[in-house]
Amino acid sequence: MEAGKRMEKVLEKSLNQKVKRRSFLKVFAAAAATSVVPVKEATAFSFSKYFQKHYKEMTEADKKKVFARITKEAKEKYNTSINISDPQAIPGVKYAYCLNLKACNGSRMCVTACAEENNIDPDIGSYIKVLEMPIGTSNTERGDLFYDEHNLPKDGKYYLPTQCNQCDNAPCTKVCPVEATWKEKDGLVVIDYDWCIGCRYCQAACPYEARHFNFKEPKIDKSKLNTQQSYLSNRVRSKGVMEKCTFCLHRSREGQYPACLEACPTGARKFGNILDPKSEVAQIFKHKRVFVLKEELNTMPQFFYYFD
Repeated sequence: MEAGKRMEKVLEKSLNQKVKRRSFLKVFAAAAATSVVPVKEATAFSFSKYFQKHYKEMTEADKKKVFARITKEAKEKYNTSINISDPQAIPGVKYAYCLNLKACNGSRMCVTACAEENNIDPDIGSYIKVLEMPIGTSNTERGDLFYDEHNLPKDGKYYLPTQCNQCDNAPCTKVCPVEATWKEKDGLVVIDYDWCIGCRYCQAACPYEARHFNFKEPKIDKSKLNTQQSYLSNRVRSKGVMEKCTFCLHRSREGQYPACLEACPTGARKFGNILDPKSEVAQIFKHKRVFVLKEELNTMPQFFYYFD
């Protein structure tokens, strides 16, 4: 690592300009490839993965090769076949989520469903957090994340699930130095996991604590692996990258509901196309007093709460 930093400084000095991350890595990796390294370490490195194009730059042929690599790696690691899809944003659709806080009973069934659907390492737990809140406040700092799950709901409390808000003015996408995260046309904020450098700037920028970092290689129970995976969504992520909720992109773009909604025992969760005036979320937005968390930050969340 120190040698890499020294080489980067040398390149910047000789070129008299700031070296872009990928340009530098290509030079450094090429130099490293000529040096003597242990066989196990050398064979573990995937040049095809390391130097693949950004998702937005890939052709269909590029994607085919990348998906084949991911499928092969999954077969070697889990001894099972997976299906990698790449559903695209649907024209005229912008997804929004509405949650009836009066109906939520704090069961956390949404949390479990999220983890199972999205192949999340148990150490991360889920993309969803549920807070037990005192009635009369929406200040999340007053919430209890580790509440007793017996005898729910409790008197004087309500339950506030939080997750990625898919913000229209998303601060996380603005701070990424390599543009590994961006907002899609249907309102979903996504990550190219193979392009992410793990700097965690996006995690620091997110005011909703909705981004999670893999400090170690994820351990997923082979028997619980969801084999229906998407490149930008629920495929197994690697060590050293960020990950987040995508409103189950692999399901929602195929006309299904996110897994958390289907698991909700009280019907508190509503999801759909906010641009369709006849959709359930559009009707809620029109007739209910909805609110968002931390409105003063002007992040323009697409996750709305209301009391019915």
